[in-house]
Amino acid sequence: MSSLYHPTVARLTYRALLGRRRALILFSLPALLLIIALAVRVLTSADDSTADGILGGFAIATMVPLIGVIAGTGAIGPEIDDGSVLYLLAKPVKRPTIIVTKLIVAIGVTAAFSAIPTLLAGFILNGNGHQLAVAYAVAAAVASVAYSAIFLLLGTVTRHAVVAGLVYALVWEALFGSLISGARTLSVQQWALALAQKIGEGDLITSDVGLPAAVVLLVAVTVAATWYAGSKLRTLTVAGEE
Repeated sequence: MSSLYHPTVARLTYRALLGRRRALILFSLPALLLIIALAVRVLTSADDSTADGILGGFAIATMVPLIGVIAGTGAIGPEIDDGSVLYLLAKPVKRPTIIVTKLIVAIGVTAAFSAIPTLLAGFILNGNGHQLAVAYAVAAAVASVAYSAIFLLLGTVTRHAVVAGLVYALVWEALFGSLISGARTLSVQQWALALAQKIGEGDLITSDVGLPAAVVLLVAVTVAATWYAGSKLRTLTVAGEE
């Protein structure tokens, strides 16, 4: 594992992701979730269905993919855009190590800014009744892995990674996923909800994908996206040297 993780690359990536502008966006979304949770709890004494609606409808469906876009594309996209990635590629660091290190950082940032606030919001809303807080927090953490890999890949293949990521997160998953049942099968959100459904008690949490299929798809997409991102980085190196 140590050969696939480079502390210096990780430190530079953390610094880039937690810069002033990105940090403001990263903090604002979890803050909004917690404000909503507090307001609902104080004003309406939220029941289980209300908690489920907020955690599933806002935290998992909106906040997690948006944070994934910011962290995943921001882990490498800006370096490619301004050409500074060539200085990194000139160092004696293996290309898979660069990609895996940046992926680990992106996963860590996405999970920290999504899973932890989701857990806190769940306890605020209904005190973890029916295990909703834990179930949705786990779903957020699991989704963070796949989203980070997908959006990191987008950062290596297009200069419009943020736009492409938003299209996937907000158009494919949120819009098409709510209208077309087949689209939900190819949704990171639904894969993560399959695990949440297993953890949660009762029938509040639902998913259109069975747990075995969801696990296979999550692993396959994460591995494939990471591998292809490394492949594209090798191509970028050759182009830069030529």
